[in-house]
Amino acid sequence: MQKLINVIALLSGLTSAALIGGSAYVLLNKDAMIEAAKKQAIEQVTASVTEALPGMISGAMPEMPKMTGGAIPQGGASLPKTTGPAMPF
Repeated sequence: MQKLINVIALLSGLTSAALIGGSAYVLLNKDAMIEAAKKQAIEQVTASVTEALPGMISGAMPEMPKMTGGAIPQGGASLPKTTGPAMPF
């Protein structure tokens, strides 16, 4: 019976040591792990946007006209002569 208790105690100690060691590893390397995850996310997003962008641009761009109209006239009847009284503040 004593051997069983010793084995259980040993396994408990090893479990505690593994948890402490794993936690220390994560704590010491968290910045590198975060940067690696950011880098992977940015690469994946960039790849998907790069693949989708040509189709989005070609569908959104209107066709250039063959001929354009004249220039907009300066000071036509549609433009107001005065803007009205100013609002004092």
